[in-house]
Amino acid sequence: MIDHSTIQKVLDATDIVDVVKEFVTLHKAGVNYKGLCPFHNEKTPSFVVSPTKQICKCYGCGKGGNALHFVMEMEQLTYPEAIKWLGKKYGIEIREKEMTDKDRQAQTERESLFILNEWARNYFEKNLHESADGLAIGLAYFRQRGLRDDIIRKFHLGYSLVDRNAIAQAAIAKGFNPELLIKTGLCFKTEDDKLLDRYHGRVIYPVHSVSGKVVAFGGRILTQNKNVGKYVNSPESEIYSKSHELYGLYEAKRAIVQENSCFLVEGYMDVISMHQSGVENVVSSSGTSLTEGQIRLLHRFTNNITVLYDGDNAGIHASLRGIDMLLSEGLNIKVLLLPEGEDPDSFAQKYGASKFQEYIKENQVDFIRFKTDLLMKDSDNDPIQRANFISEIISSISLIPEGVIRQMYSRECAQMMQVSEEMILSEVAKIRRGVTTQTYQKDERQRKQELQEQEKQRKEGLQIESHNKVAQMERLLIRDIIRYGEQLLFEAEGVQYTVTSYICDDLKNDGLKLQNKLYQYILSEAELHVSDENWRSLPFFLKNPKGSISMLAAELSTDKNELCTNNRVQYGDDTDHLANRIPQLLNDYKMALIEAELETARQELAEIYKSGDLPKVLEYMRKIKELDELHRAIGEATQRIITLK
Repeated sequence: MIDHSTIQKVLDATDIVDVVKEFVTLHKAGVNYKGLCPFHNEKTPSFVVSPTKQICKCYGCGKGGNALHFVMEMEQLTYPEAIKWLGKKYGIEIREKEMTDKDRQAQTERESLFILNEWARNYFEKNLHESADGLAIGLAYFRQRGLRDDIIRKFHLGYSLVDRNAIAQAAIAKGFNPELLIKTGLCFKTEDDKLLDRYHGRVIYPVHSVSGKVVAFGGRILTQNKNVGKYVNSPESEIYSKSHELYGLYEAKRAIVQENSCFLVEGYMDVISMHQSGVENVVSSSGTSLTEGQIRLLHRFTNNITVLYDGDNAGIHASLRGIDMLLSEGLNIKVLLLPEGEDPDSFAQKYGASKFQEYIKENQVDFIRFKTDLLMKDSDNDPIQRANFISEIISSISLIPEGVIRQMYSRECAQMMQVSEEMILSEVAKIRRGVTTQTYQKDERQRKQELQEQEKQRKEGLQIESHNKVAQMERLLIRDIIRYGEQLLFEAEGVQYTVTSYICDDLKNDGLKLQNKLYQYILSEAELHVSDENWRSLPFFLKNPKGSISMLAAELSTDKNELCTNNRVQYGDDTDHLANRIPQLLNDYKMALIEAELETARQELAEIYKSGDLPKVLEYMRKIKELDELHRAIGEATQRIITLK
């Protein structure tokens, strides 16, 4: 368990901009920073990072929080794991009490998988550099491929021993659960329940997440065997989805941001050889077709992608498949095909860094020129085939989200194809209208399903908290406590009332307590600390060691959509008229409580009336009358407050 002082030290040292830049390319926007949201697919930046408040917020999907919440969401970490992640980043020692057996059992399986994978990476790496077979076979292979020792170390390349159960025995001896070995894909079970190494006798390429966690492995066999695949990769697991990972991104992300461009290649060795040649802004889809998840991951760091594939037919067709997906995400695409018989690995090894970089600059071309040259070359002056190729190119142009860029490409295509620009623009518009109609129909179907679900919930008597007036009023009160808790509301008879002290005293005078337990805790913490010298409510709650508190504080400190239009006019969302707004909020909260009690009393009265219990009926009628009178009195008080505004 991590002690409170260590957590506070980590949070105090953390800078939100510094942390978010590990995952997202940010651009200055006034006092804040903006970038593409890493939590949902978007082409226009709506993700805002505030260095003054030390929080981030996406105004598209609503996700955000402080640096801790951001790391938890990005890396799918628990609260303690995220504290350790930040502690490692800022060089802060994480002090923990000795874990009991119960604590160890309580560790999440996800954390255990990461720990096991990290151990396995180190195990494979040690085999490569220290075992007889690793030196004679694995290391010899990498050196034969022309890799320097520093590059081998940089990518944590390793070797799996030929012995079929070597890693299983070593892991179990270290205390790892055999089931975890299967879940990570390091081992598999045979029909006779033997635990065998998936990668035995192969060189190992560890796959890291964007933050450096080991999520998977790739293993290449070194002997010729027609019955065995050259490469074996980790299966999907709780911590690994191949459609959302790019090999080499962890090592490349800084270079990608600095260069504002990225090379996309096919294999592990392509990435590693290009690094050795001085080209570090390079990633690989690991031999699989590009996916939307991988493209969105890249889009966080740059808009400029150069697709670099082998010069054979397979490489060309892979380029074409990837181009359309990249275009639809709003990326700027260039294509580089290497000479026949070359791949990035062999080319980098053969010509070295300077020649390789020179070749890239001279030969990479815009996607429209690449695709046009390629398709028209194969048309053999056949008018029908030529028309089909033009349609294919128009289809690619129609995928581009930005209208100005679509028009520029349409003009270039018209010139190259010697066809009318108006015709191309017309065809592009026709395709996009069709896509828009399909999107609308899909959204309409989804909207109808949501309405049906809401109607079903209404009929079943279900109430969502955000639509519950009492819950809404409590949320607004806590919003003001978090934002303005220490601010002076007014002074009366020599007593200064802050936002916090006034709310607490008013609720106590009427014998009321907030219904939401989390809000109760926040209010009691504010009351406890409001008299402390230099206490500030917002930073206090944003840095609260309770994850639920700091998350709520981050949400309420930035949520400009917290109120509907009518409520925003009525209550506002800044410091203006606090002296009027807080009493009005409290009165409206009391009215909401009375309305809820009235509704309950009326329902109970209806049931009692059926039973014929006349004394009970009269008792409830008196109760309802008293509640009505109280509701009217509070309403009149509220009206006087509004009149004073």
